[in-house]
Amino acid sequence: MRFNLVDRILEVTPGRSLRAIKNLTLAEEYLADHFPTFPVMPGVLMLQTLVEASAWLVRFTEDFKHSVIVLREAKNVKYGTFMDPGRQMQIRVELVSHDPVSATLKGRGEVDGASTVSASLTLHRYNLRDRSPAHAAADQRIVEHLRHQATLLWDRPLPAASAE
Repeated sequence: MRFNLVDRILEVTPGRSLRAIKNLTLAEEYLADHFPTFPVMPGVLMLQTLVEASAWLVRFTEDFKHSVIVLREAKNVKYGTFMDPGRQMQIRVELVSHDPVSATLKGRGEVDGASTVSASLTLHRYNLRDRSPAHAAADQRIVEHLRHQATLLWDRPLPAASAE
């Protein structure tokens, strides 16, 4: 099963911040098991939603320079209210710092103004060709796919990369 938890990107300021939403519906498979009589979004998936939003901000900031962005570290993770089906999580992530290999961001998810999850995240990014030049074509395919996916999530022209 592959998760794409960010449903819509609402606002992007490359190099600074991104706002997005996650709509939770009963159609999501994992709710059948978490929990059958009290379905709520698992905390790890709330955290993953922040990671995905953070990765989108990094991509927009760097004009999709890297094909792979992974979570390196999550600190100060705090969970608040439950998120049950029919609710919408408002997500905001802010870029704190970045260097050629990693980026540090702060993220927060809220439902109806109440915090559901917050964390400080460190993402690591790279291209497959950096590890093996034979993978350059795979990098290109991945980046093209991510650009297409971005146009579906962000219904405007892709923002220009930050000059930082």
